[in-house]
Amino acid sequence: MKTKSVAFENKSNRLQIIIGMAGLLSGLLVYLVDRPLDQTYFLYRLPIKLSLNKTLPTLFGNIANSLPSFIHTFSFILLTVGIMAFQKKGIILISLSWFLVDCVFEVGQKLNTWCSMIIPDWFAKIPFLENTENYFLQGTFDFSDLAATAMGAVMALIVSITTMHKEK
Repeated sequence: MKTKSVAFENKSNRLQIIIGMAGLLSGLLVYLVDRPLDQTYFLYRLPIKLSLNKTLPTLFGNIANSLPSFIHTFSFILLTVGIMAFQKKGIILISLSWFLVDCVFEVGQKLNTWCSMIIPDWFAKIPFLENTENYFLQGTFDFSDLAATAMGAVMALIVSITTMHKEK
C-alpha cells in the first residue's frame, strides 16, 4: 500500500534535493566563517552568537563576496526542480525564473531608494520579511554577484538535467 509520502517521494529527484541542500550548507559555512555576524541576518537574530568570523581564518577569500549569489541560485533551482520533479522544459523555466528573481534582487540594491519605497509597511511585522528594506538599503550592487548568479543558474541547469529522474 502506497502512502502519500511514498507517492511524493517517487516523483521527486532526491539527488537534486541533496545537492541543493549541500549547496545551502556550504553557503551557511560562508556566513559562519567569512562574514561578520552583524551582516548575517539569520545568524544575528539567533539568541546565541553563532559566528566563527575572526575566530578562524577566512576559508573562501575574495570569492566569499559573490559565492552566496552563486549558491543561492544554484541551490534553489536544484531544490525546486528536485521537489517538483520537472523534466527538461520545466528545468529550463525554473532556472530562468530563479536567475531573474536573483537578478532583480541584485539590481534592487542599485535602485535601493526606490525599492525601499515600494516595500509594504506590513512586511515589518512578518518574520524574514521584516528585513527586506534593510536588504536593499544596506546591500551593495555588484556585477560580480550578477555573474555568480548566472553561473549558478547555468551550473544548476546542467546538474538538474544530468541528474533528472528518467521516466520509463
